[in-house]
Amino acid sequence: MLRTRLRRIWCLWLCCGIAVSEVWLRAEPWPQWRGPQLNGVSTERDLPVKWSVRENIAWKLAMPERSGSTPIVWGDFVFVNVGEGSNLALWAIDRANGTPRWKRPLGGGNRRMMKQQMSSPSPVTDGKSVWVMTGTGVLKAFDFAGRELWTREIQTDYGRFGLQWGYASSPLLFQGALFVQVLHGMHTDDPSYVLRIDATTGKTVWRVERPTRARHESPDAYTTPAVLQYKGATEIVVTGGDAATGHDPATGKELWRADGLNPQNDGSYRIVASPVTFNDFVYAPTRARPLLALRAGGRGDISTTHVAWSFNNGPDVPTPVTDGQLFYSINDRGIIYCLDARTGKTVYGPQRLRSATYSGSPVLADGKIYITDEDGVTTVLQAGSTFARLAENDLEDYTLSSPAISDGQIFIRTASFLYAVGQRRRGEKR
Repeated sequence: MLRTRLRRIWCLWLCCGIAVSEVWLRAEPWPQWRGPQLNGVSTERDLPVKWSVRENIAWKLAMPERSGSTPIVWGDFVFVNVGEGSNLALWAIDRANGTPRWKRPLGGGNRRMMKQQMSSPSPVTDGKSVWVMTGTGVLKAFDFAGRELWTREIQTDYGRFGLQWGYASSPLLFQGALFVQVLHGMHTDDPSYVLRIDATTGKTVWRVERPTRARHESPDAYTTPAVLQYKGATEIVVTGGDAATGHDPATGKELWRADGLNPQNDGSYRIVASPVTFNDFVYAPTRARPLLALRAGGRGDISTTHVAWSFNNGPDVPTPVTDGQLFYSINDRGIIYCLDARTGKTVYGPQRLRSATYSGSPVLADGKIYITDEDGVTTVLQAGSTFARLAENDLEDYTLSSPAISDGQIFIRTASFLYAVGQRRRGEKR
């Protein structure tokens, strides 16, 4: 009897341990601009659907200026890249109450260029260190206590940036390395390039030039690199300069190239929306048309051999999102299309969201799509093959950045405030 009772108790504790493990596995950070899976998708559940400036807000923190930089969340920390006057800084915010734990200077030279300013790149973190780049080319690493680990000045090392509207790409953190792209040409004759930087030391591991035949403003790209992983292979994907390219992460070598992102050779076809990867597909947006879906596995020129489908009603600024089955694309005017992710067949669309300008990128979580427009209104759609609007949540302020999701909360940065929407639910069974 005693052995049987002890065995039952042991089994009960084992089951509880498994349940707790499931909770912690599903409680995700938001470590980079496009989240834990690097593609705008989160596995979080039970997320807020409705809120306003007065309802369902855990806290808000005043921001000195508007920025397109997305908040980054890990554990008890929220990190934001901040511009204030001519100065730039990284803020570490206490997630519990929304107060700054520390602020670290990133240098001067902040200025506004159309919508954006020099704090546009989003930070990245691995839970121990945080890295941040500015539009002025300053790249710094800090630990979570705010101690500076190293600093780089990319323009000092490799020449001045030559983009028409200022540098805005975020670093990609992957396997202990930072991948940084500088794709430019509007105001420079210097070549575009991609860097791999050791995240621990700040040293350049490799630098490869990325040639392009694009002209005038078209070499400029404000995109962020993506990671493609399929059949045991890993590639770094870069879009801009009228092309998508795949690179060996170990050497930087260009493995494949798909031209065709600017079939009319338009001189003003700069690219803002970043590449999206899911399983063995790369989705490469350009300035509305065409958006190319590329099958992985090609080498050399894959411009015709690996194009699975193309779409002529893609976005300009917002980066699309997909779960591998359905592909959601929202353009700057709030027109949404849902496509079959593997064939490009239209599932629904065009459907119009509320009349506004859309610059933030959609995120997909909890069976929903969250899309924030420049008026600060986040539309919540039901994910799936039918267009269904669940809510419109107004924060009544100019907004450029994308939502970030972690532990049951949604973080939205407007021009005036950083909001934590909903209550943190870490440790709850989901």
